[in-house]
Amino acid sequence: MKRKFVQGAMLVAAAAAFTLFVSGCRKKEQEIEDSDIYASRDVTEYPQYTPTPTETENPIPEGMMQSYLSGELVSQEAGLHRPIAVMLNNIREAVPQTGISWADVVYEAPVEGDITRLMGIFENYDGLEKIGSVRSCREYYLFFAQEFEAIYAHYGQAIYAKPFLDEDFIQNLSGLEQYSKDIFYRTSDRVAPHNAYTSYDGIQKGIEDYGYDPEHSKSYHGHYLFADMDTEETLESGSTADVVRLNCYQTNRPWFEYDADAKKYLRFQYGEKQIDDATDEQLSYDNLLIQYHSYKPYDQNGYLNIDAISGGKGMYITRGKAVDIRWEKDAVWGVTHYIDENEQEIHLNRGKTWVAIVLDDDTDKILIEEPPEDSEFPAENE
Repeated sequence: MKRKFVQGAMLVAAAAAFTLFVSGCRKKEQEIEDSDIYASRDVTEYPQYTPTPTETENPIPEGMMQSYLSGELVSQEAGLHRPIAVMLNNIREAVPQTGISWADVVYEAPVEGDITRLMGIFENYDGLEKIGSVRSCREYYLFFAQEFEAIYAHYGQAIYAKPFLDEDFIQNLSGLEQYSKDIFYRTSDRVAPHNAYTSYDGIQKGIEDYGYDPEHSKSYHGHYLFADMDTEETLESGSTADVVRLNCYQTNRPWFEYDADAKKYLRFQYGEKQIDDATDEQLSYDNLLIQYHSYKPYDQNGYLNIDAISGGKGMYITRGKAVDIRWEKDAVWGVTHYIDENEQEIHLNRGKTWVAIVLDDDTDKILIEEPPEDSEFPAENE
């Protein structure tokens, strides 16, 4: 059984230790080039961004706090409870997903085979009986999950993720480990491996079985900065972004359309609305974050060695506008900061956020468009 949650500086120390494992993680039948981006860097080489403290003009009511995930007011009991990060299947045979609309933050990143996999980060998922379908881990998602101190739920993993998952400071719930029967279940409506699901009760039982701390550590102070409670970020200097096409993802070809009345971006993929099977409603988001990442192939099978820590360029999109940004980590396992052209850390609008991880040689496949003259959005993602 894994030990209790390792905090603060111990995470950085542990990060240096695990790099020794990564270079040795190889399939017996394969020879992998020495291209591991994590094992080849020293912690001191990473940018040490120090955010400028901000003070909210409106006091937060007693017993309440701003959610670390959404910036919305939640009870301290809810906000101090660690979220769960669930790996979600996103191939055509596995959509629509169930329970995804409960996730306050969703990461989308490419995996092998020209498909994407999603990771939903859930703060309030009380009572959900079906979340999924749940798929396997790729190691770069672990870096994203750790930014929220999330407990990571997955069903299996690529061989390159195994050394990371074996570390005590990575607290995960796996469908291939001893307590999996308490956490996951399979349905009969889809064929394996697209029919593995979890639930609120299963996750809570897994946290109890493994002895994980359900509360945030005292040293955790959140990830994103959010607009003040009575303001919003309108990106007045940004360019118009009514339609955002992520043609970098070749199979599902997703895009977002801005709904000016709701002030949200509606999500589409596979040529149609992306919905939650639990509600039959279309997914919508207040913030879109796009991060460009360098990468190298692990092997001839298409497994990607995506650099999740060295920083890069990107875009922030909200309220129908887009601005260029760069992203930086404050430590190997620290949070990501998003810096604008004025060297200021951006403030997100309160609400849900979609984060798109884009390979740096696919950035020209991201299309930002204004609405057509007839104000009707195109039905096809051309």
